[in-house]
Amino acid sequence: MKFAYSNAQMRRFDEQEIARGVQSLALMRRAGRALADAVEEALRRLHASDAVLVCGGGNNGGDGFIAAELLRERGYDICVLCLAERLSPDCAAAKSAYKGEILQRIPRRVYSVAVDCLFGTGLSRPVEGTDRDLVQFINSARYIVACDLPTGLMEGGIASDPCVMADETVSMGQLKSTLILADGTDCAGKVSVAEIGIPAEGGAEVWEDEDVRRYFPKKRSHSNKGTYGSVAILAGYGALGAPLMSVGGALKSGAGYTELFVPPAENRTEDELHRTVFTAKYPAMLFHFYSGAPFHEKAVAFGMGAGVGLQQREMLESLLTTYESGTLILDADALNTLSAYHSVELLKKKSCPVIITPHPMELSRLTGLSVGELLRDPVGVARDFSKEYGVTVVFKNNRTVVAEGERAAINPTGSPVLAKGGSGDVLAGLLAGTVARGVPPFEAAVVSSYILGRAGELAAAELDEYSPDATDIIRMLSKAIRSVM
Repeated sequence: MKFAYSNAQMRRFDEQEIARGVQSLALMRRAGRALADAVEEALRRLHASDAVLVCGGGNNGGDGFIAAELLRERGYDICVLCLAERLSPDCAAAKSAYKGEILQRIPRRVYSVAVDCLFGTGLSRPVEGTDRDLVQFINSARYIVACDLPTGLMEGGIASDPCVMADETVSMGQLKSTLILADGTDCAGKVSVAEIGIPAEGGAEVWEDEDVRRYFPKKRSHSNKGTYGSVAILAGYGALGAPLMSVGGALKSGAGYTELFVPPAENRTEDELHRTVFTAKYPAMLFHFYSGAPFHEKAVAFGMGAGVGLQQREMLESLLTTYESGTLILDADALNTLSAYHSVELLKKKSCPVIITPHPMELSRLTGLSVGELLRDPVGVARDFSKEYGVTVVFKNNRTVVAEGERAAINPTGSPVLAKGGSGDVLAGLLAGTVARGVPPFEAAVVSSYILGRAGELAAAELDEYSPDATDIIRMLSKAIRSVM
C-alpha cells in the first residue's frame, strides 16, 4: 500500500522538516540527485545525450540546477533555460554551483529531453505570460520529465491550459495525490517517488493488488451459499437496464444469494413481462416484487433506475430508519431523491451502516458545492461529508475516492471505458455483494472500486476504449478478480 498527499500537505511537511533543523538546501541536493538519475535513464532509453532543464526561481528550479550540474559532470550535453528574475536563496546557491550553459531566451531547437523544473507544488493559478511560452517549449521535446509536478497541474489534479504533458514525473519525498487524480493521470505520465527523507502522515491510501487480494481468500470446501451472505438489489423501472447491471455486478461478487426487488407495475400482465425479462437474463438471481416488508439480507442497494418521487422518498426514509440487518448502499436515484427533496439530513437518522456512491454532479447537489470546488479537493470533500453524516463516501470519478471519517483512499485503477452509462450500476451491485460476504464498508468500497477499474482496463486491452459497455465490464469482473489473486 502506498499513501498520497496533497500539495498543501507536502508544503507543510517541508516546512516542518526545515523547522526541525534539516537544511532546505540538503533536501534540494537529494531531490536534484534523484532527478538527475531519472533524466539519465531517459537519455539512455532514447540513445540521446542532450537535455534542457527549464528552471524557475523557486526551490523546484534549484532542484533543476543541481540535476543539471550532476548530468553535466556525467558527460551529457546539458543546458539550463532560466528566465526568472528573482531566485530563492537556495535556488540562487544551486545556480551558482552550476558550471554549464544558461539560456536566457527560449531556443528554437527541439531537445531530446526537456525537464520541467518551473514550479513544482508552488503554483496555485493558471499558467500565464512567459510561463505559457515555457510550457509550450517544454512540450515540444521528444521526451519530458517533470520535477515533482508538471507545470499547470494544480491541486486535485486539475490541469490549466496549457499544462506540461510529461512522459514521466519524479515526485519528491512522497506521492502527490495531484498526480493520480483527475487530469493528473493524463499529464503526469509514469510516476515515480524519490525518497528524500521527508516524513509524512495523514495521506490517502493507494491500494495495490496484494492489498485487494486479502479480501478474496480461498473459499472453504465445507461451505454453502448461506456462508457468503445475501444481497438485495432494490431497483426500479426508471431505467430497465440499471437493475440488470447491478444484479450482474452482485452475481460476480462472491455473495451467496443475489435477490432483485422491483416495485409492482400497474397490472399483472406487465408484472409477468418484467419477471420474464429479468429472470431470462439472470436465472441465477431470485426475483421479487417489493412489498415494503423489512429486509434481512446482509446488504441492500437502493436507487438504480428507481426514479425520483414521493414514493421513492418514503422508501428511502423507511430503509434508513428500519433496516438493521446489514449495510445500505445508496446509489443513483436514491441520491437524487435526497437532494430533490432536501432530505440529506435523513442520513443522520440511519439505523445501519450506509455507503453512498455519488458521481460529481450528484455530490454537488448533496453538498451545494460546485463540481469545480469538489474536484479541487476530492479527498477533503469526501472526508468532510463522511464525518458530518457518518457514512462511507464513494466519490466516483476517473480515480474514485473512498472516505470514512479521517480514513481515505484513492483508487488507482480505471479506464475511459467506464465513462458509459451502467458502470455505476455494476459498481453498486458489486459493492453490495462484497459487503454481503462480510467485508467492512470502507474496505468493500475500495476493493469494489479497484476490481471495477481493473475490469475496465481489461476490457480496453481486449477490445478497445470505445466499444465496451457495462455488459463487457460484468464479463471482465472474473478476470479482474483473478488478476489480483
